[in-house]
This record gives sequence, structure tokens and C-alpha cells, in this order.
Amino acid sequence: MARPLPAAGSLAALSLAAALLTAAPAPAATAATVLPTGLATVVDAASGKCLDARGAATANGTVVQQYTCNGTTAQQWSFTDAGGGYVRINSRNDTDQVADVADVSTADNAPVHLWTYGGGANQQWLPVDEGGGAFHFVNRGSGKCLDDPGASTADSVQFVQYTCNGTAAQRFQVTPVSQNPDDPDLGPNVLLLDPSMSSATVQSRLDSVFRQQETNQFGSQRYAVLFKPGTYNADVNVGFYTQVLGLGLTPDAVNVNGAVHAEADWFQGNATQNFWRGAENLSVTPKNGGDRWAVSQAAAYRRMHLRGNLALDDGGWSSGGYLADSRIDGQVNSGSQQQWLTRNSQLGSWTGSNWNMVFVGSQGVPATSFPNPPHTTVAKSPVSREKPFLYIDGSGKYQVFVPGTRTDSTGTSWANGTPAGTSLPLSRFYVVKPGATAAQINAALAAGQNLLVTPGVYHLDQTLKVTRPDTVVLGLGLATFVPDNGVTAMTVADVDGVKVAGVLFDAGTTSSKTLVEVGPAGSTASHAADPTSLHDVYFRVGGAGVGKAATGLVVNSKNVIGDHMWIWRADHGSGVGWTSNTADTGLVVNGDDVTMYGLFVEHFQKYQTVWNGNGGRTYFFQNEMPYDPPSQSSWMNGSTRGYAAYKVADSVTSHQAYGLGSYCYFNVNPSVTADRALEAPDNPNVRFTSMVTVSLGGTGTISHVVNNTGGPSNATTNVANLVRYP
Repeated sequence: MARPLPAAGSLAALSLAAALLTAAPAPAATAATVLPTGLATVVDAASGKCLDARGAATANGTVVQQYTCNGTTAQQWSFTDAGGGYVRINSRNDTDQVADVADVSTADNAPVHLWTYGGGANQQWLPVDEGGGAFHFVNRGSGKCLDDPGASTADSVQFVQYTCNGTAAQRFQVTPVSQNPDDPDLGPNVLLLDPSMSSATVQSRLDSVFRQQETNQFGSQRYAVLFKPGTYNADVNVGFYTQVLGLGLTPDAVNVNGAVHAEADWFQGNATQNFWRGAENLSVTPKNGGDRWAVSQAAAYRRMHLRGNLALDDGGWSSGGYLADSRIDGQVNSGSQQQWLTRNSQLGSWTGSNWNMVFVGSQGVPATSFPNPPHTTVAKSPVSREKPFLYIDGSGKYQVFVPGTRTDSTGTSWANGTPAGTSLPLSRFYVVKPGATAAQINAALAAGQNLLVTPGVYHLDQTLKVTRPDTVVLGLGLATFVPDNGVTAMTVADVDGVKVAGVLFDAGTTSSKTLVEVGPAGSTASHAADPTSLHDVYFRVGGAGVGKAATGLVVNSKNVIGDHMWIWRADHGSGVGWTSNTADTGLVVNGDDVTMYGLFVEHFQKYQTVWNGNGGRTYFFQNEMPYDPPSQSSWMNGSTRGYAAYKVADSVTSHQAYGLGSYCYFNVNPSVTADRALEAPDNPNVRFTSMVTVSLGGTGTISHVVNNTGGPSNATTNVANLVRYP
């Protein structure tokens, strides 16, 4: 485990860092004991690629290279004790062949290849445990580390030895190759934890992932941590792009004694940037009676059972989250949370309010009292489906459970034991792993396979086409699709029952017309009996780099269910600016009878949400207008100042929405004004309940809440509430 260093920037810090990196490794006998005893894959942290024997060859001189992980025996290794804590690294294809520094060299950049083991010090490696299954390997002959030269990410790069420096190019994730035929290969970024592991091993692996991900807001690393059924003593701190989930059919199949939590320590208690993470399908018995989930957008806490209290902040601001299908035995305290949606959950009690707290189909929650306090409660969820999830059945087989549709429901789906739904064997899924191409994924879809997308970032040079009814696309660890060359990332045909869950669509540098389209334009079929549903599906334009898209999501099909979505034009990060990460609209709904729970849409340059279909329903809407209009003239909708956050088209005759919040923070030009937050036809069947606008810090103005009613929110009156319209 890495030792803490002084604050960066001082000579003392740099000197101590150098000393630690070049110091003799920790006693190796302890480190070696935590290496897998059987076969393992060895993945370089800088490239995400596997240690590989080139061409699966076994001859002396075979290059030891990095290559996209593919599950072949050329990428499987074993470790044999060589004495003194050192090991030899054996190729599976010929265990007499080991990783060897060529010519017994002690020089930097000396190549590593396979050679018949002869007891040489250049064939022995000291595995130094970095926690979480990660190691660096120090050659006994040279004292130098196994290294990916230049931190290259290319295939076929030969490994070398190099002076140990503590970089990711010298850190390797060592993952056992399961000898249980029922344990699938879920790629290099899935940590599979078993209750038979020691608590120290479990904690070490959890800590290693968290250390890497705590502040890694726009990095490319993705992780899923899977807990097999059983009991664990662990502190599970969840960072960016990390999903922790249990593999039971109900949450109580996995119990964590300790904590499963999200903190804002990295941002001085401010949780307004705690995005892109999730906790699912676990039960937690907290040591101190309570746990914390201090998050903002894209951070679902679902299908959880917490035997205690839950805090939703960390002392500073938090900006909204999503609690669904969960049981909290104690009290939920929203603290400084600005807004929150609780759906189909059972709480001991709730305390706290700020601007917009919404409860749908839940028990133990406050009654409607908006705006004092701003609680809005809807007794039942009219139509809903829970997110599909991976689990292990009673015979040890891995399956994906697909919950059924519920109507007029309250409480959790699992309150009475086994939930209603269907189990699909993993054999019916194409397991998408890093390196998979769009052509390979489309071939699997065309062959009738579902998709289980393991953690990674996948660039798409063609649109993923989902055409078969009831197809499941389930992402693990915030699996991310990036459309290249302006293509649409995914289209879904106008068919019954498609489920898309747990994926992030990240716009590419060439503008896409649309990132995702559900149903082609003009779709008319009814899917009331088996609706398509989107669960924890997130969209991002900019932030990790320049991204562009005209529209995030277009829903043309009828009866679609949205179950927690964040559609975000980035306001911070890389590639951010009024003319850089350009994007007009977050969401366009053209289909009739579409229902959205937990809709977060932010910072687009025109309308945030446009609703053209009839019979639409939204339960909780959260929005921030674009921060960055450089002038009023650059942000005009004809003669109207700015664009509404939520636009219901003039042609719509029926629509209802509960708990809507829209905020402005025109920090580039505080004189900018939006004439209204919500815009809709004057029709008694187009109804809004519980609306709030906020001028954050008085920076900018929203003149009216809906049409010409309510408001303003400005430097004088920051918050404006409207109970109903019309």
C-alpha cells in the first residue's frame, strides 16, 4: 500500500517521493503470498492491455508484449516461488518458459522475452503489492521494474525493464483466471469478490480502486466491483466510474458489515461534482448506525437495503440524486441536497428539504407540502420497471434478471421475496470487453444476442443497431460508448421491450446529429404491454475532451419508460466553451405516453427538453440553463430572451409533470435573462405541479416560472416557487 507523501510542489515532497520510489521494496515474502495460486491475467494499468506471449509461441526469444485482452492462453500466466520472496512468471502454454530480461542486462529499456528457466536472477521477479490486486515487479538481477515503454497504449509493444518510478506503466493488475467454469470472463476491469477471501484482501482491492478513482472525474478508467452472495466486513468507498453491486437475487443475499458510501473529501465536502458512480443490490449493516451517499447527478443508489440511517450530503452542497427500489430502515437526512427523487422505496423516515424533494410510489415519506417544505409526493408509480441486473442462481450459474413491468406500484419490487421477472442465462449475452469493435457488437446483436458491456471506453465507427424485441443492453462500471466521425451511437427499433441500462454515451469530437434514437421518426406502434425502458443511461457532451452533438436523446417510440437519466452538456472539464462543446437540445420526446422518472438535463444551448408527444408524464425534472451565453443577443429564441428548460409543444393536448426545478447561473455574462423556465400550451390537461426556479447566487435572471406566470428569480429574489399551473 502506498505511503502518504507531503504536499506536492515542495523540494521536500519531491525528494521524499524519489526516495520512496527508489527504496528497496517491502519484504517480499508477504507480497508474494497474495498472488493468485493458479493462472492469472496481468494487465498494465497505463494501457489496460494484457501481458501476452506474441503469437502464442513458446520458443526461446518469444516477445513478451502487451496486447488487447482476449482471454487466450497466450495471456495466462502462473507464478512459481523462486526463493526469497521472488517468483518466476510462467507462460501457460509452456511453464518452462518464463519472463526473462534479455542478455542478463541491467540497463534501462532492456527487452523482456520468454526463455527456458535456468535459475538466473534475470528470470526472477519480486512482486510488490500495491493493493487491490495490483503489483509492480522488480527484476532480481537488475533491481529494475517491468515496464510498458513510454506508457504506450498500442498493441504489440514489447515490455522492457526500467528504473522503478511508481508510474502506471509499471503497475499491473493481477486477476485470477477462474477455474470455476461457472465464473465468466468479464474482462480486466471487473473485480469479483468472494466471501471466502480474507477481509484484508477484499479491503486492499477496494482501496486500490478507490485511490485511483477518488478524484478521477474525467479519466478513462472504469470498474465494476461484484460481490458474490455472502457476508463481508468492508469499507466500500465508491469513487468515479465505479459501480459496486451484489450478485444475489435480492439485496439481502450480500451483506456488507461496515459501509458502502460516497464522500466529498476530495472536494472539501462539496459533493456537487460527485457524479458517475453507483451502488446496487447490496445490504449494508453500518458500524456506526449510519452511512453516507453524498452525490449529485448520475449516481444511483438502487435496490439497496440499509440497516440504519442515510445522509445525502457531506457538509457542503450536493446537487441531486436518485434513490430507487430500496429499503432504508432508519432515517434519510437530505441535509444540503438541493433536490432529490425517491421512487418505489421504503423509508423509516425522511428529514430535510431545500428546493425540490420528490417522492413517487414510496412508503415512509413526507406528504406533499410544497413549497414549505418543498416536498412533492405521488402515491403510486403509474408504470415502471426496475433495472436488469446480473446475479448468481442457486446452482452457481450467472444469469441476468429482467424485472417485469409494474403498474400503480408502491414500495420495492423485492419486498415479498423473489421479484417478478425473467432470468436470462449468460449464454444469451455477448460479453463486450475492451477492444471490441462496433462491427463485432453489431454482429452479436444481429445474431440475436443481448449485450453485457464490461467496464471500458468503446469507440464506435458505426451505429449500434438494436432491432430485436426484448433485447437487453446492460452495462457494468459505467461502460462508455463514444461515437466517432459524427455517427449516432445507438438506435433502437420500434419494437417491444428493449432494455438499455448502465451506460454512458459520450459525444465525439465530430458533431453527431443524435447520440441515441429510440424508434425511428414516425414510429406509431403501441408498446403498452411491454415498453422499452432506459435505466441509469447518461449522456455527456464535453468535459472529458471536446464533444459535440445536436441532440442527446430522441424518443420516437410510444410508451417508453425513462428510469434515471442525466443528459449533460459539460459546464466544466476539458473542451468546454460556447463554441466548443456545442449542443442544441438534451432530450426530444416525439412518442406518445412516455413516462420519465428522474430526468436531469443541463446546460444545452437551446431548449433543454422538448416534448412533442401526447400523454407524457415526468416525475422530477432538474435543470441548469447554460452557464456560458456570452451575451443576450447570442441566446435569443426569436424575440424571446433565452430558451425554456422544458418545452411542451403547442400541439400537445395532454401532459403532466411533478417536481420541476430550473436554475440559472450566467457566470460569463450575469446580465443574461431567460424569459421563462417552462413553456406549454394553455390547456387544462397540460398540468404542472410543484415548480421552482433559482438564480444561483443571483447570477442572472429567470423572469417567469411557466409561460408568463410566477417568478422572477434574480439577484433580489433568488428562489421562486409555483404550486401548480394552470
